[in-house]
Amino acid sequence: MAELPLADGTLWYETTGTGRPLVFVHGGWMNGQAWQPQVEHFADDYRVVTLDIRGHGKTGATEPDQYSIELFTDDLEALLSQLAIADERPVLCGLSLGSMVVQEYLDRHPDRAGGAILGGAVRSMPPVELPPGTKPFASPLPALTTSLSMTGPRTTFRSLLYAIQATTGEQWLSVNPDVRAKALSAVGDVSRAEFRKVFDALFRYEPPELTGVETPTLVVHGEQEAPPVKRQGREIAAAVADGHRLTLDESGHLVNQDRPQAFNAASTAFLDRVATT
Repeated sequence: MAELPLADGTLWYETTGTGRPLVFVHGGWMNGQAWQPQVEHFADDYRVVTLDIRGHGKTGATEPDQYSIELFTDDLEALLSQLAIADERPVLCGLSLGSMVVQEYLDRHPDRAGGAILGGAVRSMPPVELPPGTKPFASPLPALTTSLSMTGPRTTFRSLLYAIQATTGEQWLSVNPDVRAKALSAVGDVSRAEFRKVFDALFRYEPPELTGVETPTLVVHGEQEAPPVKRQGREIAAAVADGHRLTLDESGHLVNQDRPQAFNAASTAFLDRVATT
């Protein structure tokens, strides 16, 4: 992996292959390895870029006391500039939290990316609309902080999963035990303080409308995704000028890992289409 020095930390990233840039942004409490099935598939034809967002993976802790999706997007912009690919109309791929980062980038640069692929796409957390002005008062951060101090990130993450599964009745995160185990292992590498900062960034984010976005966008969800998240995926696909949505069966939130071959096939078809635009 390589390093990108920031004013308040160091961002770790990795590039593989040559060709048109294909940039992958992972989900919360994961790392760039979450995209490994896609890196292996696309590196023969694309310049594949993965990164570890602040608080995650090799990047780990950075100085700010508070994170935000906007800050993560600033880092993505800095990385694209560092690699001199910002003007090459890269295709951006975001998973869960990463889908928020990509949406923020598209809102800032409505026609600068060549395409966007959003797996497990979500616009806000929680993925339901709260009454105006009530979000700060509904924050679960105090309870989350207590849980983190008493049990640590992995058990706290499991509690979040159980709460979602209790409302959906599904194996929401993943239908594959090995995929779930790897995800929980990655969560265990995140410190208590960084886990809290990442959660806070997710909870506080106010999503953009995306109505001015011209970037072709593919939204992919697993069949066992939480219904409110599926609804947000439909909103994303409807908001952008060229939006499409796909649901893959036998998969959950980590759809790119549950159904890697199907996800890669759908992504390849999408990439072939946007290559001509």
